[in-house]
Amino acid sequence: MGGSGTGAVVVGVLGTRGGVGASTFAALLAGRLARRTATALVDLGSGGGLDVLLGLEDRPGPRWPDLTGAGELPGEQVLDVLPRWGACAVLSSDRRRPAAPDPAAVEDLVAALGPAAGSLVLDLDRTDVLAGRAPVALCDLLVLVVGRDLGSVGGALALRPALGPALARTGLAVRGPAPGGLSVAEVAQAVDLPVLCRSPYERGLAASAERGALGMRGRTARAAAQVAATVLGGRAA
Repeated sequence: MGGSGTGAVVVGVLGTRGGVGASTFAALLAGRLARRTATALVDLGSGGGLDVLLGLEDRPGPRWPDLTGAGELPGEQVLDVLPRWGACAVLSSDRRRPAAPDPAAVEDLVAALGPAAGSLVLDLDRTDVLAGRAPVALCDLLVLVVGRDLGSVGGALALRPALGPALARTGLAVRGPAPGGLSVAEVAQAVDLPVLCRSPYERGLAASAERGALGMRGRTARAAAQVAATVLGGRAA
């Protein structure tokens, strides 16, 4: 892999529609990678913030609005002050100051963290990707989280033209259930992208995330571990 040129492996995670669980998958992937290498999970949305999803909203440490000009700071210093979810550093948006980070600030931050971390996981915003504002070009691997439904497939097809050269570095994390009976193979064929992992419906996962009690066990965590092993070159994650 080698799209970012920063030193760290940069993985972008992107949902093909709302509610498919892309932020949850991004967090589980980052948590798995953090077991093996210094890892930062970077929230590129403008909503409630990944810190809420992970139960870190009251944890001290900077959020995106605090890091304007972070490209001028040593990456090690940024990693040291970010809130932690287990071993994983988390740079979240701020629910009290909702705003998407400036694209130039994102590039600066990735450039700063790259030499200090082994991997960066970017939780990408679908609207920004469609508008050409998201840093997909910096991603060594792009994971599209897609459901087994026509809305997800349509969303994936709409995203393809916006990915540009990164499309060649893109694969699918296919999630259940399949209300209309679409198989994983049918989703992959319709979207014309390879499958990186699959995870059936997991009862209680959304509720755990809403309580800020997301854990590293279960079917989705095991699917994230498959992608982590790909990122790490086949090593167990």
